[in-house]
Amino acid sequence: MICTLIILLTATLALYLYLTFTYWKRNNIPTAKGWYPIVGHVLPVLTMQKAPGVLVQELYQQYKDSSMVGFYKGLVPALIIREPNLVKTVVQTNFPSFDLNGFQIEKKADRLLAHHPLFTIGEKWSIARKRISYGVTSGKLKILVVTIAEVCKKFQDYLDRRLSSNDKYEVELKYLFSKFTGEVAANASVGVEGRCFEDVDDPWAFDQMGQTIFQPNLFGRFLFNFVTLFPTLNHFTMLKYVNKELQQMFRRLVKENLEHRRKESTPRHDFLDLMLRLEKEEGVQLPLDALTAYAFTFYLDGFQTSSVTLSFVGFQLALHQDVQERLREEVKSVMEKHGDELTYESLKEMTYLDQVISESQRCYSTVSILNKVCTEDCTLEGSDGLKCRVKAGTEIVIPVYGMHKDPRYWSDPETFDPDRFSEERKHEIQKMAFLPFGEGMRKCVGTRMALLQVKACLATLVKSYKLELSPKTKLPLKLVHFIFLSEAESGLWVYISKL
Repeated sequence: MICTLIILLTATLALYLYLTFTYWKRNNIPTAKGWYPIVGHVLPVLTMQKAPGVLVQELYQQYKDSSMVGFYKGLVPALIIREPNLVKTVVQTNFPSFDLNGFQIEKKADRLLAHHPLFTIGEKWSIARKRISYGVTSGKLKILVVTIAEVCKKFQDYLDRRLSSNDKYEVELKYLFSKFTGEVAANASVGVEGRCFEDVDDPWAFDQMGQTIFQPNLFGRFLFNFVTLFPTLNHFTMLKYVNKELQQMFRRLVKENLEHRRKESTPRHDFLDLMLRLEKEEGVQLPLDALTAYAFTFYLDGFQTSSVTLSFVGFQLALHQDVQERLREEVKSVMEKHGDELTYESLKEMTYLDQVISESQRCYSTVSILNKVCTEDCTLEGSDGLKCRVKAGTEIVIPVYGMHKDPRYWSDPETFDPDRFSEERKHEIQKMAFLPFGEGMRKCVGTRMALLQVKACLATLVKSYKLELSPKTKLPLKLVHFIFLSEAESGLWVYISKL
């Protein structure tokens, strides 16, 4: 009897595994090589041998003539799409069928992130996006650039102190730029000093606190990788991406600021002030939890993603001295024209700076993959004739790194060439093949604010300082094995000297 039961269970398990791992074959979709029983293709990510974006890029490259490639996240089939027209279908044309992001949180554990547009859908997403978008229109950015310019002066003063007794300052770029973006995020979100430019690192400074989210210890990285690959498991683990102390501190800051500001009429140059203006326009008082969450979203988006972008741009400038010198000439010329002031208009005129940032994002995008979940059955059809009936619940992976390095869409993709984004050549860029901020309805709402502070920081830096690569930077770059954002193994180290 026991032997019969064991045989039946074994046969059932074998049949289940067979049906699971032949799913894509039975649906006539090419299947990526290199899967293992139970864990599918994601073993290198779980064992932290490869970053998720690197793994997806490798799977992407296995079938260069196919519009789609199937793979398995554990026992769950997922689909990599390899053509811009399919990306457009998912993020724009058929958006209602893919309005859920694959990266999810446990909302009871992360109550502030629960209001972030990245993790919401339906009416809640629409309201959150509308309110945050209110703070990043052109008119509002002209207000916020005043705050950014003030932080640029603090940044320059910090560098000058480092160079007061030394010809060169050796620094890891992510560490340095996190100070800048942390200070901007503190000042521009809730109007407080971030204490990021102190001579001794303050654990309660905004740059240091933000790192607790994105730089956990080795075990924390493994847990984050695991629950991000298999988000339903977080219903049991209740893993917090934002620690309790940081959530409480932000609630206190917003509450105290609101109580004070609702009693006064002095305008401020920050996001919280813009939300209070929105209250007056709508004639309603926004709930404290929602205001706190929106301000935290503004802080979080402006802090980490921008520092990553800045780090890779700084690396490229140190590596390509000719690009750095050409950029310096543009910055000096434009600044001189605008009375040596950083303004919304002067930053807008720095078009070569736009090109440098875009090309750096192509080479090392902040986010290496985009994940969407199908919420309503639909059919995807590639230009090669492949058709896939996508069932609700299926995850669609958009391989940002893969598409950014694909020679079908980019000539000589391994070469750093900002001129590919010039006015004369940018028409060659295929729509939906360049995705540094995502695309479609769920494109990053803070894109314009992020670019504004990135441009201001870089303009301040190259105008007065020179960047050179330090031997501590290991080439070729390898990405850290972590699920969130792109980061170079061993860091991006440079020497900074005054001109």
